[in-house]
Amino acid sequence: MRTVFKTEDWWAVWIGLFVFVISLFTLVGADLLGWGVTTKVWVNLNKAIGTASKTYESLPGFVALLMTFLFMLIITTVGAKALGLNLRNYVLGFTFIWWISYLCWLAGHWAPIAVNTPEDMKKFGISFSLRLTGESGFIIALLVGLIISNAFRGFATRLKEATRPEWYIKTAIVILGAGLGVKAASASGLATAVLFRGLCAIVEAYLIYWALVYFLSRRLFKFSREWSAVLASGISVCGVSAAIATGGAIRARPVVPVMVASLVVIFAVVELIILPGLAATFLYKQPMVAGAWMGLAVKTDGAAVASGAITDALIRGKAAELGIKWQEGWMLMAATTTKIFIDMFIGIWAFVLAVIWTTVIERRPGEKAAGAGEIWNRFPKFVIGYFLTFIVMLFLGLVAPGLMPKLKMASGEADVFRVLFFVLTFMSIGLVSDFKQLWAEGIGKLALVYLICLFGFILWIGLAISFIFFHGLTPPPAT
Repeated sequence: MRTVFKTEDWWAVWIGLFVFVISLFTLVGADLLGWGVTTKVWVNLNKAIGTASKTYESLPGFVALLMTFLFMLIITTVGAKALGLNLRNYVLGFTFIWWISYLCWLAGHWAPIAVNTPEDMKKFGISFSLRLTGESGFIIALLVGLIISNAFRGFATRLKEATRPEWYIKTAIVILGAGLGVKAASASGLATAVLFRGLCAIVEAYLIYWALVYFLSRRLFKFSREWSAVLASGISVCGVSAAIATGGAIRARPVVPVMVASLVVIFAVVELIILPGLAATFLYKQPMVAGAWMGLAVKTDGAAVASGAITDALIRGKAAELGIKWQEGWMLMAATTTKIFIDMFIGIWAFVLAVIWTTVIERRPGEKAAGAGEIWNRFPKFVIGYFLTFIVMLFLGLVAPGLMPKLKMASGEADVFRVLFFVLTFMSIGLVSDFKQLWAEGIGKLALVYLICLFGFILWIGLAISFIFFHGLTPPPAT
């Protein structure tokens, strides 16, 4: 218990739960986080920044932005003090990292970069878009961080006190649990067939994906168990979150989940560009298969949902040319549902791996199996926060359906900070990534493993599983 205020892992729990608890005041009519800044897709910069709640819509965007920064600075500085960091260096470093990260996030929401459907292109009056969604801001932050760390190494060293990718991502995962809990509660009212098939597909894909990636990494590319486990989770489960959770569970070196997380984001963009077009070309007669495939194949939440939305629009458009009109959103629902089920397994899988690593992998011949104390020490504590926020929101949503609008409002306001912690994570990943070190650690070979696994079997196994469970299902006809 003496460590509960002395490790980043625990402070991710405390900060995440603090944001979560404040958000729950919406249930009693007190909107305490609605001033949090939100970033919209924009062509006119004056309309890019807003607030999370209509209660504060009269608040100028820059004021909301400044308040959000100060709030995050204060709560993380409390943690930094408890962790024994140099507060002056932390505050200065965090200030720079936060503002540069936000500018990257804002740039990623520029319409010619972020817009991903023909309808939205018409809405914004543009004729071309890279269709990368607002999550391209993560990639921009990563690239800017890489430039700073490799071209301005002295300056990057000065930011070291606040360059803490694992702390930021763990805090984000704790907050993420709230949003997933609300989504899971909402999903209870969806079509039973879609939910059941989606859950079955996830269990199948989880076990097959992870085992194959781990085996290939170990046997063919001779990676250590440390690298293979984190890579297998990053590719097969939920990308960045799963890589970080696995790294914590097996106590991998910080560079391992950082590198895998970087590759996850880059490959997710590639999938977002390629897969919806393939689905529209070859699966337009199996629309629900196409939607589920997006959820199983694309490894970040935003990119998976965006892929589902693009696929939904493209296939409905093609069906309309054939005289068939389907209701909007069902393919997106299939993608989102399967992705939610994947996310729900993060904490469970982290616990399983923590037990295996302490009792089997790192157990020396002749030694007794690790006891409960060692398993507890090894267990990633931020997963506890993730489960708490998830279970609380799921329970409230199921026992009091009338609270769902307020629960969605609460999770949406908390999600403002989850997103910003994610952006800080990718900026920090770039800042700690030295190209020479990355190359020495084998990032080229790591990317090759990812490429072979993704395009060699993961996409096609996901397609096969989607076909087994979703073939023959079509959206209801539009009226």
